[in-house]
Amino acid sequence: MLKIILIVFPLLFLTGFVDSIAGGGGLISLPAYLLAGLPIHSAIATNKLSSAMGTTVSTVHFLRKGYMNLKTCIPGIIAALVGSSLGANLSLHLNERSLKILVLFVLPLAAFHVLRSKNLEKYHDHPLPPVTTVILCTLISFFVGAYDGLYGPGTGTFLLLLFTGVCHLSLENAAGTTKAINLTTNVVSLVVYLMNGKVLIPLGLAAGLFNMAGNYVGSHCFSSKGNTFVRPVILVVLTIFFAKTILELAGIA
Repeated sequence: MLKIILIVFPLLFLTGFVDSIAGGGGLISLPAYLLAGLPIHSAIATNKLSSAMGTTVSTVHFLRKGYMNLKTCIPGIIAALVGSSLGANLSLHLNERSLKILVLFVLPLAAFHVLRSKNLEKYHDHPLPPVTTVILCTLISFFVGAYDGLYGPGTGTFLLLLFTGVCHLSLENAAGTTKAINLTTNVVSLVVYLMNGKVLIPLGLAAGLFNMAGNYVGSHCFSSKGNTFVRPVILVVLTIFFAKTILELAGIA
């Protein structure tokens, strides 16, 4: 229990702070649960509970700030609802080794995107037609939502990068839309995992309080310079988690 407290709670606060600024908090929180020794399905499921709690805080804050465009958010939420439900149900049919192998492909891709995300607003001066923007946001929400239901880490980062780079949204609108979609995928996949008894509720609630505190602090510190702090932290955690996963698959750890 002490191991869980020392690893999970501090990293869940950091997760909330990072996630509210630039997304990608799951790249810290899920490894935290796994480093503390939870089985991978329980880690994914419990992470959804704490993530949903934390994301709610920053989502409400961004909504009050006017960072959400309902014309893109509402279709995206519907698409994310369907995608995350499909992904979560698929995850339950995969064994632990298959999910860890998936990790080995996801983590380098996530690290590449984190390293690449230096100027998130370079496309904002070239807006797309409104209909094209809505279609692209909806498609992105469905596919990233499916990924979030299946596994999850990096969802916020992927959404933020795609909404700015592909849909040409401003950083503020992209961040607001990201929170709306991410909250949807967390809640929907959480319901699936709860129905299948995979969530460690007491741990998830306690960790969720730390996540909420981090989200509260981070959302009030939000700026386009958030990546300066966020990127190194995520890369360090990814490196540790990647090494641990390889050792486990090799039967060493």
